Amino acid sequence: MSLTCQQLLTTHPHLWEDATAHPFLTQCQTGEIAANQFNTWLVQDYWFVVDFTRFTGRVLAAAPVQHFEVLLAAFGTLKEELKWFQAKATERQLNLNTPQHPTCIEYCDYMAGLVADPYAVQAVAYWAIECAYNQGWQRPGPMSEPYSEFADRWGNAGFTAYVKQLEQQADDALRSASEEVQQQAERAFLEVARLEKKFWQMAFSAE
Repeated sequence: MSLTCQQLLTTHPHLWEDATAHPFLTQCQTGEIAANQFNTWLVQDYWFVVDFTRFTGRVLAAAPVQHFEVLLAAFGTLKEELKWFQAKATERQLNLNTPQHPTCIEYCDYMAGLVADPYAVQAVAYWAIECAYNQGWQRPGPMSEPYSEFADRWGNAGFTAYVKQLEQQADDALRSASEEVQQQAERAFLEVARLEKKFWQMAFSAE
């Protein structure tokens, strides 16, 4: 019986909840989040998406041809997302040339290092990253303004369907993976959960 993404979610519910139910998100929902906290997240998440775009290219390079369609579509979305971040930063008069926070660097370095791992591991990590954002922005419920736009970007039905496609591709890769590779994939899932929690906390702790 091969490992599946759903098994990872059900086996590690508390760690996944930590990654997707952070006070940063609940305070966005209530409108209590401070401007400096949210702005820290926005700038650092822009830099994360820059490196996530590179990660997408590396995953595509390792993927079987039948998985190309979903991953190729991601590039168009990421192109628009980077422009959107730039527009939001301009609206808020934020400097996107702000250096990356050590937490952001740690996460981006982790993604870069996955290039040495088998495709099944990369596919699980890729799904987990997107799933964390999808569930994280959905879980608090309807967001207060001006944060509803941000929640809708990753919590909308179309993005949820895309995450499901990534899950199916990760499961497909896991079916033919050895036990050792499945264990690597589980460790990747746990590391993504840890880094997601740390990323939210980075913004939440901003002075």
